[in-house]
Amino acid sequence: MIVKNEAENLPQCLASVVNVVDEMVVLDTGSTDKTIGIAQQFGAKVSFFAWCNDFSAARNEALKQVQGDWVLVLDADEVLSANIVSQIKKAIENENNLAVNLIRHEIGATQSPYSLVSRLFRNHPEIKFNRPYHAIIDDSVTQLIKKELHWQVINLPAIAILHYGYQPEAIASLDKSNRAKKAMEGFLSQHPNDPYTCNKLGALYLKIGLEKEGIKLLIKGLKSNKADVNTLFELHYHLANAYVRQKKIELAVKHYQKAIDQPILPSLKLGAYNNLGSLLLEMRNYQNACKIYELVLRIDPNFALGYYNLAMAFKAMGRLPESAATYQKAIALNPDYAPAYQNLGVVLYKLGKLPESLDAFKNAIRLHQAQNRFQDAENLRQGLQDIGMILEVERANN
Repeated sequence: MIVKNEAENLPQCLASVVNVVDEMVVLDTGSTDKTIGIAQQFGAKVSFFAWCNDFSAARNEALKQVQGDWVLVLDADEVLSANIVSQIKKAIENENNLAVNLIRHEIGATQSPYSLVSRLFRNHPEIKFNRPYHAIIDDSVTQLIKKELHWQVINLPAIAILHYGYQPEAIASLDKSNRAKKAMEGFLSQHPNDPYTCNKLGALYLKIGLEKEGIKLLIKGLKSNKADVNTLFELHYHLANAYVRQKKIELAVKHYQKAIDQPILPSLKLGAYNNLGSLLLEMRNYQNACKIYELVLRIDPNFALGYYNLAMAFKAMGRLPESAATYQKAIALNPDYAPAYQNLGVVLYKLGKLPESLDAFKNAIRLHQAQNRFQDAENLRQGLQDIGMILEVERANN
């Protein structure tokens, strides 16, 4: 691990591995809180490194401290799933396995809840991190496999890591964009056709509103013809998202489909499937939208957004009882799902189930307010007033 001022997150992270690993190596880059003491209390070996705006340099310094045969890398806002431990132990027993890619669950990310991360690998002297911001071992692993042909990289399909850094409050507290932009632009100036950096920087450009620059970079990454399948998936996925915002629907559908066609784990494709389904819904292609959402839920039966979108498709088709039942499944998975309550209220109202509709609207208003979406709450109140239900809702809330 490399850490800085992670006293709040570190106990949960280290508790998830303390009885699993043989050693814990924590490299501190300048903490001023209780991070160091907490690491030492868990029995970690703590060393120090002067931060130089290069994550790979810090990761490689931490690697120097490792004594074990295999390396597991975690960030402080991550937790190792107890359910994956037996699979990890089995994977590292295979003498030909050089690296093991793990599925990370992005807690709080609604569109793409899973990602694949290269975080478990042999402590081989030729495996190093590179890239100053998105520090990865992939490049050195690829080079090593070209020289020593017996090595292989495998994927474990079960969830291995829970990542809490995508929760809204975590994102709001971090000002990463400028640092990431500067670091990746510097790397790209030295490696102008690197598809991985084109992908990550292009996606960042889209996020901060540099749409033209982002699309140009993503297309450049595709034209390099050097991207692996995971990078290809992301390049097509981000391009499709950009074309949706530009209302270029045919291009968006094309790139979502190309993303889906990549031979990667199905759980990693959920964002592309889901967004494609939303486009089909917008195009009133309800039957195919339903098929997409049903496929999404076969891949991940616990994906609340998948149920929400399937319920919307059922509603558009006039299949109201099925819509209501499906909204309720979304709410069962996410009890704080205000839009699901609101849409459930509409469907129940159309079904003539007024008391149940009233309860759903009441919960929607309560959750909108609790989540500081006051305009959404007010808009719902206005809509209810238009159909004569506002007095009943206000009376129920009081």
